[in-house]
Amino acid sequence: MISQSRLNRLRLRKSFVGYTAALTATVVSLAGGVGVGAQPASAEGAVAAARIAPADGPYPDPDPDLDPEVSAADIAADIGRGTEDEERGAASERTGTGKATPARTTTGDPRARGASVFEGRAFDTCHAPSLSTMRAWRSSPYGAVGIYYGGRGRACPKQPYLGPGWVRGARAMGWQMLPLYVGSQSPCVTNTHKKHVRIGARPWTQGKAEGRDAVRRAKAMAMAPRSALYLDMEAYNFHKKACARTTLAYIRGWSSTVRALGYLPGFYSSAESGVRHLETARRAGVNDLPDAMWFARWHMGPSVDKERALAGGAWQPHRRIHQYAGDVTESHGGRRMNIDRNAVDAPVAVVK
Repeated sequence: MISQSRLNRLRLRKSFVGYTAALTATVVSLAGGVGVGAQPASAEGAVAAARIAPADGPYPDPDPDLDPEVSAADIAADIGRGTEDEERGAASERTGTGKATPARTTTGDPRARGASVFEGRAFDTCHAPSLSTMRAWRSSPYGAVGIYYGGRGRACPKQPYLGPGWVRGARAMGWQMLPLYVGSQSPCVTNTHKKHVRIGARPWTQGKAEGRDAVRRAKAMAMAPRSALYLDMEAYNFHKKACARTTLAYIRGWSSTVRALGYLPGFYSSAESGVRHLETARRAGVNDLPDAMWFARWHMGPSVDKERALAGGAWQPHRRIHQYAGDVTESHGGRRMNIDRNAVDAPVAVVK
């Protein structure tokens, strides 16, 4: 989510220790597609005025067998034990039981499942700004903010302002939240600053463990069930088939767990890497894919409907975000910030 140039200026610290070595490598099978590419530079434009659509239906009850109260140590322990779970994830692909009609999660109005949908403009920035800055930016054209609330791959793990009080305070001002979880990254991630947090040899189990962590942290941030949580997967060389299989298994494990715990799994990546990869998986009929798609493609105007990596009906309606510019500086209300710009027609957090 953070642009390459900005990441190169950040000093990263390892915020997670000890993903243990695996006993067996996953054999989840899906051939990768073609092409990879980050989206540099920027594009200008505006989208329609922001509005929020209320929830209008129930979301499935959380799976009682999945405990969201996990710590970082629990994640490491989960990955270090239990080959049965990993083998089930692999077998679902080998036998075809992991395939189903993808429309369950990639089409249909998410409000029918209890989601709240925001349509308008959003910004995201590495550190959550102070509430006084958020108040000053109410004069901006933005109505939603992306917040990096968790995950061992965050470029800014220390967030001096971000907490449940910040989330409630910003929401009280009228802001909508787009929560971003920067977990483990693809084994073939192109960003050198993310190579220390690559997915291990048990991607399905690791994805499930980090999915539980994503939900636990969302609850701690006052974000209730039916909230959308977006997995940030930076650009990777998905034409490498072994890497594509590992990455997809992790994404599926994460998404299925977040969904089972009553939240909506979303996904962020470069349009020409992770997004195109998941579109390939969707066309192949793979299930356990994310409910919403956040794609980065700069050098073009803001549009959620014209992404060439996605079929016209994929992740529609109200399931898309377009990051159309990044690493830009703006001032509103006398406060200056470096941000990425987004056009949104997708689910947001439900703040309790």
